[in-house]
Amino acid sequence: MKSTQRSKSKPRPRPDEGGRLKIGDDWNAIRIIALSQGNPLKAIAEFVENSIDAHAKAVTITRGREHGEHYLAVKDDGDGVPRDAEGLPDFKYVATHICDSIKRHLKAEGNGVGLQGEFGIGLLSFWTVGETLTMSSTGADNRAYQMVMSKGEPRYTVGPRRALFSERGTELKVSPLLEGIRSLSGEKIQWYLASELRDRVRHSGVRVTVVDKLARKQYEVEPRQFEGRLLHQLPPVRSGFGDAYAELYLTEPADTSRVALTRSGTRVIEDLGTLSGLEHPPWTSRYLQGLIDVPFLNLTPGTRSGIVHDDRYAALMHALAPLESHLNAVIEAQQRAEEEQANRESLRAIQRAFREAMLALPREEYDWFAIHARSRQEGGAGGSRGGGAEEGPSDAEENDETLGVAERSVPEPPQRAFFEYAGPLHSVVISPAASTVAVNDSRRFRALPRDRSRRRVEEDLAFVWEIADGVGSLSSSSDQEVAFQAPASPGLVRLSVMVAQREVRARAEALITVAASLEPAIGPTVVNARGLPGYTFERAAGELWRSRFDAERNLIVVNNGHRDFVFATRNRALQLRYLVRLYVKELVLRNFAGLPAAQLVERMVELSLYVEEKLKPP
Repeated sequence: MKSTQRSKSKPRPRPDEGGRLKIGDDWNAIRIIALSQGNPLKAIAEFVENSIDAHAKAVTITRGREHGEHYLAVKDDGDGVPRDAEGLPDFKYVATHICDSIKRHLKAEGNGVGLQGEFGIGLLSFWTVGETLTMSSTGADNRAYQMVMSKGEPRYTVGPRRALFSERGTELKVSPLLEGIRSLSGEKIQWYLASELRDRVRHSGVRVTVVDKLARKQYEVEPRQFEGRLLHQLPPVRSGFGDAYAELYLTEPADTSRVALTRSGTRVIEDLGTLSGLEHPPWTSRYLQGLIDVPFLNLTPGTRSGIVHDDRYAALMHALAPLESHLNAVIEAQQRAEEEQANRESLRAIQRAFREAMLALPREEYDWFAIHARSRQEGGAGGSRGGGAEEGPSDAEENDETLGVAERSVPEPPQRAFFEYAGPLHSVVISPAASTVAVNDSRRFRALPRDRSRRRVEEDLAFVWEIADGVGSLSSSSDQEVAFQAPASPGLVRLSVMVAQREVRARAEALITVAASLEPAIGPTVVNARGLPGYTFERAAGELWRSRFDAERNLIVVNNGHRDFVFATRNRALQLRYLVRLYVKELVLRNFAGLPAAQLVERMVELSLYVEEKLKPP
């Protein structure tokens, strides 16, 4: 019974059994290889590389139509097809040694320096270009011979070619072209080869010309010139398998800025940042153009656009680490410089918008001198903030100052036009409309009567000043300009004035905040500054404040960690409007201290409306 069970059991293979892999269907394998090249432009680049490997000095690519069929021809003046023992072009070897490249044997013997091919399948890529391949070359007898291969056919033919005279080199012609690539223009071929074979064309000195007979144009393939600033003294990229060459340029960020991966001058990957393990800055930052040439990489056959992720690839990843750190530091410095430049441009745009907005707003209602006006060096009613820095503007200053920026003085003409004369009294405002005064200090206020068109009214006026609410004293109650003397205790004071012109009456109020102590005087570096205060960033993520005014440095500090700022950075225009609103907020709070919240909001709405209307992106 036991012996019967042993006889039914399957025999186990011996450990030493094995063999060699074989192709079961040779023609099917050839079909798979021929169709593995999916890019017709890559196939054309393969033809040109064969010419460069044959030491050609001139290659001409011709696109045209013959006997109603579109064709593509590649002609060179190189060494031609290697000859057999009889001195004839050895087309038979080319056709029967697929995947057994002569170049690979030359490389193995050490004689293949500068040769690119190694798989012996580049010629088969004509299947993705056209139907029939005709390859001609000259033999030792100075007669031309040709080989004809057809797509989908396992057979080939070799024979003499009729020609008036023989020419050096090789000519390859594919016709008719496939329907899908007949629209492939000569210009597109030229642009592709300029990038694909950039270094091969540069180093070999070959002249590649594309003749488009259909468009009646001719193009010279000039190696692509990268944009930006060439980076020098880059860390070397070294591995146990050899060194890689890096040629990188720092440029403006753009979607077209990419670093290519090449091998021996031929582009393999257009964007290095798409490779596994390299999907991170600096390769994805779009600040770099250029290439990294890695001669020791192993490529997948057929497409020549795939990389074998073996130990050589891992060595490249490790060797790129020092270069990545250096490039990230360079890009960060560039980003800081760009941010500073953008901040300067934004500040100029904001200043210009405020300056133009103030031309349409009543200046006497906006006392900006506490922040940015040139400090008055004269003595008098206070060298402190309660005096000179916030003192109401004089007539000359009101004409010469526009948002703290000096304007060119225009002399008044000897005779005014009719429409320049003021009409009857319509309104009056107090300048400044809101201010802060230290206890026991004084501050001057001025009534500014206007007509309906906001022209200054100067005749037949009577002024009546009074303190409507709070404690304090006035130097006069009937002059256009009065001095307010603050009390000894802090508080809020409401100052009012009534102006009469015959039967017309107009009334205005100003709010005075009497404080026990004021902030220190602004330093000389800020006193001499003109225009709006600058701004700087402070990252305070999670905190509620969006901005605050630093009086000592005359800066508006913007919280760039606030979620609103992060949201505004989606585009430049939105960020600029956000900064304007922060400026409006800080300036209104600074210059209208003590006003009720409702009035502050009204001021902010008014100022934002005019400033944003004048805002123009830099």
